[in-house]
Amino acid sequence: MRLLISFAALFFSVVLLQLSSGGVGPLDALSGLTLDFSKAEVGLLGSAHFLGFFIGCWWAPRAMGSVGHSRAFAAFTATGAIGLLAHMLIINPYAWALMRIASGLCVAGCYTVIEAWLHSKVTNETRGRAMGTYRSVDMGASLVAQLMIGVLEPASYVSYNLLALLCCASILPLTLTTARPPDTPSAPRLRPMLAIARSPLAAAAVVVAGLNSAAFRMVGPVYGQEVGLRPDQIGIFLAAFVAGGALAQVPSGWIADKYDRRWVLIWLSVAAILSSVFTVFSATGGTTMVLLGAAVFGFTTFPIFSVATAHAHDFASSEERVELSAALMFFYAVGAIASPLGASKLMEAFGPTALFILMAIGHGVLVLFGLNRMRARATPQQRTPYIYAPRTSFTIGRLLRRHRDRK
Repeated sequence: MRLLISFAALFFSVVLLQLSSGGVGPLDALSGLTLDFSKAEVGLLGSAHFLGFFIGCWWAPRAMGSVGHSRAFAAFTATGAIGLLAHMLIINPYAWALMRIASGLCVAGCYTVIEAWLHSKVTNETRGRAMGTYRSVDMGASLVAQLMIGVLEPASYVSYNLLALLCCASILPLTLTTARPPDTPSAPRLRPMLAIARSPLAAAAVVVAGLNSAAFRMVGPVYGQEVGLRPDQIGIFLAAFVAGGALAQVPSGWIADKYDRRWVLIWLSVAAILSSVFTVFSATGGTTMVLLGAAVFGFTTFPIFSVATAHAHDFASSEERVELSAALMFFYAVGAIASPLGASKLMEAFGPTALFILMAIGHGVLVLFGLNRMRARATPQQRTPYIYAPRTSFTIGRLLRRHRDRK
């Protein structure tokens, strides 16, 4: 209990930040459609968010080194709040894309500060409990954020103002805490080729994971509206995807620790293809079937990032873990930046089911590549433990490194 109290300010900031950043994606999608943006322009907003996210991941450690943790956090939240408040001042998709770059930068920067602060305060004895609580708080707030779309009116200044207020409020717990800010960690070098050198399959898998998550979260509201869901049902649709992914973590972790992780990735992708097909056919089966399809899709696709990350770390030394985590996040960002715009263009040309056809194709390519990699080398004799890896910042590798070093 004393541990949780000591991190209460950090975790409260996480909740407020997640409510703000998690709500803006679906709100932008529905607002864009209300304002007669094309589907491609709505997809551009999602891609812009992840471009800002990538920039924030790279720049945030350097900003902390220049001005310190609290000032950097305040600067990033101010950037996000400005992006939110400016939405209803300029009704233009390209201007909104710049605002979404600001929101993505805010998310990555704030999570970098939080995770660097958390890393400096945990010990080997408290690391497991702290990380478990952190992941639970983050996932719970993400679920609530998806449901907020049911009460946020699209294209309304009040809705964006509410999200901006939550973003600003996230400054208060962290900046007013009496805990002493930690020393600034050195920024991890970004070496994308390290991920390919250690595991080409893992690098490909996290690209597909980025494609899945970004396309579903950023373009999913458009799909939901196309198949007849109300705004409150769209929130449940997005939350079902997150809930399905959360439920998959325990069985996926058990299987990934017991069997060859390449086979686990291959069979998860096969299951994702089947769930994509199921989701396409469920569109005509009523609201319950659509929501079930989202949950099943989340269950089969959410664990892929963590399984791929664990597989890559099986071939890494302890000294490489932080940089390898950053490299994998880079490839995740590549998939996440490309997929919302690509998926929206396909939906514009071929209808809403093109969203899941695109993701099924991505998993089909991953299955073929995985089967090819099975012949490249043997299963490693020593493996790192499976860990649910949040896709939050380049510095998450520091928090997870000691977990992975325990054989």
